[in-house]
This record gives sequence, C-alpha cells and structure tokens, in this order.
Amino acid sequence: MSPPAVWPWGSAGEQLRALHAREVSAVELLGATLARIDRLHARLNAIVVRDDERAFEAARAADAARARGDARALLGLPMTVKESLAVAGLPTTMGDPAQAANLAATDAEVVQRLRRAGAVIAGKSNVPLANGDIQTDNALYGLTRNPWDGTRTPGGSSGGGAAAVAAGCIALEMGSDIGGSLRIPAHFCGVSALKPTWGLIDDRGNGLPGTRLAARDIACLGPIARSAADLELALDAAAGPRAEDSIAWRLALPASRAQRLREFRILLLDEHPLLEASAATQALDRHLRESLARAGARWLRAGELAPGTLPDLAELHDVYQQLVIGSTLGTRAASFEDEARAAIARLDADDRSYAATRVRAGLLTHRQWLLADEARLRMRRQWARVFEAVDIVLMPTSVSPAFAHDASQPRDARVVEVGTQAYCYLELFVWIGIASLCGLPAASFPVLRWQGLPLGAQAMASWLGDRTAIAFAQAWEAEVGGFVAPPGWD
Repeated sequence: MSPPAVWPWGSAGEQLRALHAREVSAVELLGATLARIDRLHARLNAIVVRDDERAFEAARAADAARARGDARALLGLPMTVKESLAVAGLPTTMGDPAQAANLAATDAEVVQRLRRAGAVIAGKSNVPLANGDIQTDNALYGLTRNPWDGTRTPGGSSGGGAAAVAAGCIALEMGSDIGGSLRIPAHFCGVSALKPTWGLIDDRGNGLPGTRLAARDIACLGPIARSAADLELALDAAAGPRAEDSIAWRLALPASRAQRLREFRILLLDEHPLLEASAATQALDRHLRESLARAGARWLRAGELAPGTLPDLAELHDVYQQLVIGSTLGTRAASFEDEARAAIARLDADDRSYAATRVRAGLLTHRQWLLADEARLRMRRQWARVFEAVDIVLMPTSVSPAFAHDASQPRDARVVEVGTQAYCYLELFVWIGIASLCGLPAASFPVLRWQGLPLGAQAMASWLGDRTAIAFAQAWEAEVGGFVAPPGWD
C-alpha cells in the first residue's frame, strides 16, 4: 500500500476513512507524513520537535488494533501538538533556550485523551517565546514562515501548527488560545481552528512542566485543521470533564442549532468602537454579505438589536485586558512585581489608553480582579440574551492579513500597515477578545484571499454552543468554499 489519493491535502476525516478502508496503513501514512515534514522543513520550520521512534511504535500498535476490529475515532491518524503541551520524554521549552533540557515527565491531559482516541503524536510545533506573540520565532527553534509568503508570519502563538496544516505536513494539530493564538494563525494561513468554550478541554500540561494545577483563566486548548469537520472530530476526542470530575460529570454538548447557511440567524458584527475598519476587513465584510445573500441567509446588524442588548465592546475590551494580563501573574518571575510597579509609576494618572490598561493589570488587587470578573459575568449574561435572537455572531478575526516578520522591540511598539492604514500592534488583538473574555466558542475559518493572502472570519456561538460554531464553518465550507492549498507546496 501507499499513501491514498487524499494525502497530503486530505482532511483528517478523509485520512481516517482511508485507514479504515485499508487503503493505507498507519505506518505508511506516518512514514509519508514524516518524509513530507523532512522535505519541507528548511522552507517552513514548523514542526520543531520530533518523536519518530515512538510514533512508529504507536502506528504499528494502531494497525494491529484495527486488525482486531478497533474503531477508535482517531486510530492511526498522525497529528502534532503545540510545543508548549507536555509530551512525556520530549522538551517543553516554550521557545526558551534556558529550558532546552526541560523534558516532560508525563503527557498533558489533552495528549493523554488524544492517545486514548488512537492518535499518533508525530511531534510538536513551533511557538514564540513564552507563547507571547502573534508571530512565531524564538532563539531555540528559529523562525516559522507562512506557506503563502515566506516573508510573512504564520501568526502565533500556535503559528507552527497552522503553518504545518496549511502546507500539507499534517492534517490536525492541537494548540491553545488566550489572545487569538489559534484563530489568528488560522486566519493568517487560510485554515480553520476552534477556540472552544472555556474549560471544555483540560488545559493542565500546557506550559512549562510543574508550573500550575489550576485551569488558566481565559485560556483554551483547541484544534487546527484544513476542514471544519475535523474541528468537531478533535473536539469530541479531547473535550470532557477533568479526570477527577468524571466520576460524576459527563459532557453532552447540544447539537448545532442549524446546518445550512440559510438556516442560521446571524449577527454580522463589522464595527468596533476601538478600531477603524481596515481595507482588509471592509473587503471581508463585503464578501461575507454577498456570500450570505447568495446562500439565502438572514443577518442582523448590531443596531437592529434592542438597545442595551449587546455588551459595550469598549468596556468588554478593557475588562479583557485586565483579566488576560492577570491570568499570567501566577507564573511570572518574582521580579515582575517590581517591574510592574515601576511601569505603573511612569504612567500619567489620567492615561486610560489600551496600553496603560495592560500595564496596570500587572498589579491587579484581588478586589479589582473580583470586580472585573463580575463585569465579565454580566457581559456573558448579555451575550446569552443576544443568542436568544441569533445563532451566530460573525466578525473579523483581525484587521490585518499576515504581515512581514518583525523582530523589533519592544513588541507593543510595533506598527502594522494595512494598505494605507497603520495599526498599533496591540490593535491586532481587539476582535479576538470578544469571544475570549466571556469564554464563548469561536470557529475561525477561511473566507477569501485579499492581495494574495488569506483572510478569515470567526463565528462565535453561545456558551457551550461549540457544535453550532463548527456547523456554521462547515456550512460556509460546503456552500461558499473552504481551504485552498497555498501555491508551490505540492
């Protein structure tokens, strides 16, 4: 046997069907996958940690299990995970050379679930230092390139995974998202990703080994794939209660509210009070509206909702900044508190800018955190009312397509140009925070190409409405179009 016709560009579902039909063995599919990663590595630098010996052992075990009639959901499928996810015996460094010898003792909880579903973990994908950028570059593993244009970033922090999926190296990746780390790379690389409902996938084992047991506020683990259907395949394998809770709890996500585009009630969110629409997001909005009209879909604008229904998006972003910075404080070095105090002292007392909010969040008191959390819960309740009227909130992922690699420091002083407009680096995160703050699921999916680069949108659904978000992305893929392979990666 040899790799099936669907390889390397087939979806994970297609590869699994080929395995089930005995058109290819797990060993052969893994061998072809690793050979392609080898061949493209110098151009892409996406999969930076390999585990060939154990992967082949797992593939042989998968073939034997299938011969016995085993039909687990991911049996024999090669996939990768983000470098920050612990895989026993492999380094978990988050791109820091000082952590190069830091080998994980055990698998992350999600890696254990994926293995139980039969997945073959082929390696780990590149990240920025400390998962802290929407580019993917670090002093340990180097720079990852966007398959659409090697001079541009694939995004971050799950940039290595998105680049590998877009270049046909792998069909499925498990990454993470707190500030768009799944959705922005998917948008930049023209693939799909899911930021699930917060807490749906156990995130223990994401980060330097031994640093925390608590679930990290706002942060989620989720899949990247070329096909929206694969997002659900991965979600079903990875989601569920923590092991210690599973003695009493079971996950039963509701079915999607709709299947066809014309069946979804859509809120089209194309304006944000903190951002001027870019030429890219204007093109995206036109394409969304025209495509939805052709499909017979209905949509509302924000102004058509009853006054006060929609959360104040400026307030939402302010609270998001407080809590997303606050979520990092437990693992910061002890020196960070003195650094934050000095930075706050340099601020003008009247400075209420985006950047100033982030600086002040470095010293949140417990009272301030509780007040911010109350504001979040109030806004989540507002979103619940919105989702009584609509099924999906459709919005941009970012104002910019993939931009040129930029290693200038400090990070937050960078400027990204979109046509004739210039955006501060921190403005690239604004659309992301809407789903992140309230823990709502959002599927990012490819929509069109603008000036030769992919542009994506995100479909946000109600709390625990992950299947609705995925189903919208699937419907778009089926009725309008989905992944297109970047040129030159045959």
